[in-house]
Amino acid sequence: MPSPHTPLAVTAHTDADYGRLGLARRDIKPWEDGARTDGRPGGYEWWYFDAHLVDGTKMVVIFMTKDLSTPQVPLTPTIRINLDLPDGRSLQKIASFDAGTWRAATDHADVRIGENHFTGDLHTYRISASVDDLSVEIELVGEVSAWRPETGYMLFGADRQLEFCWLPSVPKGHVKAKLSVGTENHESTGSGYHDHNWGNVGIMAIINDWYWGRGQAGPYSAIASYITANKKYDYTPITVFMLAKDGNLIADDTSLVTFETLGSYTDSITKKPVANITRYTYVQGDERYVVTFSRHHDLVHSKMVDGLHGIKRVVAELTRFDGAYQRFTGEFRQSGLRDWPP
Repeated sequence: MPSPHTPLAVTAHTDADYGRLGLARRDIKPWEDGARTDGRPGGYEWWYFDAHLVDGTKMVVIFMTKDLSTPQVPLTPTIRINLDLPDGRSLQKIASFDAGTWRAATDHADVRIGENHFTGDLHTYRISASVDDLSVEIELVGEVSAWRPETGYMLFGADRQLEFCWLPSVPKGHVKAKLSVGTENHESTGSGYHDHNWGNVGIMAIINDWYWGRGQAGPYSAIASYITANKKYDYTPITVFMLAKDGNLIADDTSLVTFETLGSYTDSITKKPVANITRYTYVQGDERYVVTFSRHHDLVHSKMVDGLHGIKRVVAELTRFDGAYQRFTGEFRQSGLRDWPP
């Protein structure tokens, strides 16, 4: 039996963890961005991309083996595209495909769903996807090397058999994008990000809530997240923090990070409490870095049950499932010791 002080949610980080998983510290290999699950019931996986373009466009493209809330179902290849255009239009498209349309390499990122593809080698990626009248063609070239929080495996439960895994394959990169909406065509460049997630348990079964953000300020780039496990796991927090300067990692020891929220409010649609500001403070000796994300504009705020249909929706409503997803854009600020307080 675990001791009363054994945390029920941790990031695997010991030498034994690295050995068991076949991973090396600070040396990420292309196979880590390849398929890590086989699509059978019990697991899920997705490859995620987002970008902010200089013309004001914001976009998200996700290739998924199945809906992340239902890992128990068979392989259900799915593509999601969210597009926020400079003229104020917000488009959200999602489509599922036959299992036979799915192909995924294990030695590097090479995911195919029919004619759609998401391929790359930890540095250069090409993404092509179409849903209905919306299509995207994307090139992403990394400017910050692939990184992961320790092993990237977050483990839950006394036996630590439940896994949620995360690999930021491109923490920051340059994007060239071509978009088509019906007969409209757009081209732009900007800043983008790609990560890869997989696991063997539905996220809602292990996580109560989380904040996640990425941003750039001058030569600094950051990824930060604060994850709170479910009540069953004592609401144990897991912090993720990565700060790079001029493309080089300068801080990622989460034991040196404190997290705070400011200006909380209740969202009118999801009825969830949300912070207007999230702040991560990293202190090591005489060095202090403060990373602040300030919410300016809502891009998405939706109840997850609205995306379910048929028996799945009936079950969710009967069990009073109230999960929600919200995505924001805003200001990212980084300050160092000499700039303190921000």
